[in-house]
Amino acid sequence: MATGTNIRTWFEGRWHDGDAMIMRAADHGAWLGSSVFDGARSVRGLCPDLEAHCARVNRSAEALMLTPHIPTARMVEIVREGLALYPAETPLYIRPMYWGIDCGMSAIVPGDAEPGFAICLEELPMAPEDMTVAVTTTRFRRPVLESSVVNAKAGCLYPNNARMLAEARSRGFQNALVTDAMGNLAESATANVFLVKDGAVFTPIPNGTFLAGITRARHISNLKADGVTVVETVLTMDDARAADEIFLSGNMNKVTPVTRFDDRNYQVGPVTKRARSLYWDWAAGAG
Repeated sequence: MATGTNIRTWFEGRWHDGDAMIMRAADHGAWLGSSVFDGARSVRGLCPDLEAHCARVNRSAEALMLTPHIPTARMVEIVREGLALYPAETPLYIRPMYWGIDCGMSAIVPGDAEPGFAICLEELPMAPEDMTVAVTTTRFRRPVLESSVVNAKAGCLYPNNARMLAEARSRGFQNALVTDAMGNLAESATANVFLVKDGAVFTPIPNGTFLAGITRARHISNLKADGVTVVETVLTMDDARAADEIFLSGNMNKVTPVTRFDDRNYQVGPVTKRARSLYWDWAAGAG
């Protein structure tokens, strides 16, 4: 079942109406997990950081030993062709993706043949601005590069995130704050995390265990340009508990305030609101 509605799929050189069939049973990606994707947004007629998302899916493909064959500029062009099929204000989730087709060395390693490629557009509204989440901890952790392809936005990583979410939801929470293998705060189960303390912003320093997101980088840039102190550093769960504000950062909803972490409550504070405002001001200016 799709996440959104009103779907269109670019596959084999053209746009198709609906949720097109794109993968065969013997494709490497179907049974050996060599699939990567990225997610961009079209909201209010804007596509923030579309080029960056398209470039990252090519890097993700390379991390899974696939050979990407759609240049970033061409991918952006295809996306914009697809967006033109919708009314200008339609909120869309934009998902380019690659998967292995050919099986190479002992079948396990993808072959050298061109991988599959598709772009899926789904109508998917942004969450309301007053939406907040309650978070807890989880026993599941982020892996390291030596054991998983954490340098890619790879489908094979997401069952671990699903375990985190399922555990949190079984305890009445919507999300979880997650540690890396060393026990330091890394991100949430679905997005990057920011803490606010005494007006300064803190976020886990990228250490190769989690994907430091494009939207995360945009928030850091915007906040610094606005004169806010932003520190990338090693953080713990105790730092989160001591924070004045917590918000999550991801492409899907850009800023999601956290109003509860276990038994600790938080306000949707001024820095969280400012981060959201700065993002949309930037997006409008960037076109």
